[in-house]
Amino acid sequence: MNATSVGALLFCRADRTSVRPPALLLRERLLLAPAGPDWSVLVPEGAPWREGAEPVDRVVAGWAGALTVGVTWPVVALWWDTDRAGCVLATGFRRPVGYTWLADGTPVGEDEAMHTFAERLGLDPVMDARDLEPLTRPDELADAPARLLGLAAVLARHGLTLPPGLVPGTPAVLLWAAARERGAEQLEWQGWLDAVRSELDAVEEGPLGPWICGPRARALATAHLAAGLPLLAWALTRRSPGWAATATLLVTQGALGLAYDRLRTRSRAPRPGPAVTTRR
Repeated sequence: MNATSVGALLFCRADRTSVRPPALLLRERLLLAPAGPDWSVLVPEGAPWREGAEPVDRVVAGWAGALTVGVTWPVVALWWDTDRAGCVLATGFRRPVGYTWLADGTPVGEDEAMHTFAERLGLDPVMDARDLEPLTRPDELADAPARLLGLAAVLARHGLTLPPGLVPGTPAVLLWAAARERGAEQLEWQGWLDAVRSELDAVEEGPLGPWICGPRARALATAHLAAGLPLLAWALTRRSPGWAATATLLVTQGALGLAYDRLRTRSRAPRPGPAVTTRR
């Protein structure tokens, strides 16, 4: 295999904020960019297959599966080398499903795999399935990259957009250069602290964010304390273990909520620069 002709693209059906935390946990050099209103794309630098440790299809299948553990969105990974090309769909804890073509476009996958692919992605069982079926049939005019483009065209009906320069069949080094030129965000493992911070940022920027950190979160935590402290005092005087446990839970939630909000606010505050002294 010529490592310079190998490449892959991982399309995640989620925004970049949601994709960033699990992508960091891969501990690989990746570029993250939008790929439509509801999609993001990860462009790998490709060190694992450049070093010859594992073939690209196996590496990409592992990445796709790891990205979807514990999330609700799927990953469609496209990969190619000098001899073959293919796609892998990962959805949570389910076994990934994939399809493969030879370099000249000859299908070597199972028809049932493509049907499973469409079903798990929630594609139209009539129109989309009709356009996916030719990808599993011989076609002398369609090589492997053309097959991947045909698959991307079907996904385009569901919001996927191939960013400029990110074309299936392009070597990884050129994909990386094209993504960087257009301002893709570079992801690189910086340790567990950075990964946890990124996960917290993703949660706080989601729908539950206002109730975790900010004015609403502080109001909710204060309400827990306001309700829990009098209830705890009353439960202790009445010697009621049940109400005491409830009150303790409210007080604990309130205290932790205020403490978390304060810590996150302080961590986001800009740090003052070094003092500059001038001599007269």
